[in-house]
Amino acid sequence: MVTIILAVFLIVIGIIVPRIFDKEKFKVFGGSFTYITIGLALYFILASSFVIIDADKVGHLNRIYLGKPMPTGQIIALDGQKGPQADTLPPGFTFVPFLKILYDVEELPVVEIPEGHYGFILAKDGIPLRPNQYMANAWPEGKLKNMLIAERFLKGNGQKGPQLTVLPPGKYRINHYLFHIETQQATDIPAGFVGVVRSNIQESVNWETADVPKGIEGSLSVPLVKKGSVGIWDEAMPPGRYYLNRKAYIVTLIDTRVHILDYKGGYRHRFIDLEITQDGKTKQKERSETVEVPKYAADSAVFTRMEGWLVPHELRVQVQVKPEHASFLVASVGDLKAVESTVITPSLRSVVRNVCSAEKVTHLIDEHRAAVEEKIEKALIPEGMKAGVSIEDVRLVASMIPPELLVVRMREQLASQLKDTFIREKESQEQRIQTEKARATAEQQPKLV
Repeated sequence: MVTIILAVFLIVIGIIVPRIFDKEKFKVFGGSFTYITIGLALYFILASSFVIIDADKVGHLNRIYLGKPMPTGQIIALDGQKGPQADTLPPGFTFVPFLKILYDVEELPVVEIPEGHYGFILAKDGIPLRPNQYMANAWPEGKLKNMLIAERFLKGNGQKGPQLTVLPPGKYRINHYLFHIETQQATDIPAGFVGVVRSNIQESVNWETADVPKGIEGSLSVPLVKKGSVGIWDEAMPPGRYYLNRKAYIVTLIDTRVHILDYKGGYRHRFIDLEITQDGKTKQKERSETVEVPKYAADSAVFTRMEGWLVPHELRVQVQVKPEHASFLVASVGDLKAVESTVITPSLRSVVRNVCSAEKVTHLIDEHRAAVEEKIEKALIPEGMKAGVSIEDVRLVASMIPPELLVVRMREQLASQLKDTFIREKESQEQRIQTEKARATAEQQPKLV
């Protein structure tokens, strides 16, 4: 404004002063005083009518004069209104008459979103969100450029507040008066995992016909919804990088690789050793040792009552979450660790007790062992599927059979070993006698000659 006042003042002085006083006295540098003052005025006007914006900046305009006032609540000016303007200036030279007079020009930096991140957008102006709306409607795919043009955003029913649409990596010339950008970490799903999405927003434009959460078949009834609806999506995301709005979506990573669950330790292992005394008698000696639960184990060994004996069993279970079951697992239990503690472990203990209590103890040390394992696995599979976990294999690593039940077998084995030893010694003795006789006969041959 000071510039335009100065320019008008120079023009008035250049016209009026020579008419009042002697024109010859106002010859300056061989020219007319009027022309010089008008030239200076034009210079000031032209100097205030252009701006040069740096390549890494965006020119922002705030109109101060000669405009209509904005309605109450409006932040960004449109169609000649005073205030922060929707239009911005591109890099380079821009000429607009009286630009610096009518506007305050501010250079703000270009927004850059680095690789592995996304830009969360907050709009400071636009149509208010609906009462039941958490975030603004997503802009159609391929229309991001239109969204970032402030005038098109405001005239295209853009909503005020947090935006569901995000900025992928890149550089953007945005209007900082309208948009605030926060850089957030992208969602990376590594190989061997899937991502289960819980959505806080309803992406459907028609809220009256939007999807309603539905349960799925299974012992644990949980709501799963189609992609785009509020709730846990029924399809998990495969490995990759995703620019998901973390304020709208929560992603739970589920490991789909095979896991080994060991159940071992937590008992005293008893032994009965047999010794042969010098007089040939068998002597029993009992000993025991404490078996601790290893740190890597899922839990301690499983104890069962078999034929009146308390038998601890060490087991190894292979489990896996298939990608198509990952969403069901998250909705029903939470994560794989929760499945281990609330589903697999208690189910395994129950199944092993039921199966082994109906078996003979000797079935655990002979050819029946594989059949016992098969029964346990067959009974455990449906229990795992209740939470979306596949039981791939069950193995009885060891069953600590009471040593009293093994003594008879041990005595038989020892007797068999002693018998074999006696037979070998007898054969060896007979062989030695035969050798001695042959040697004696050979020594008598020369005497006979």
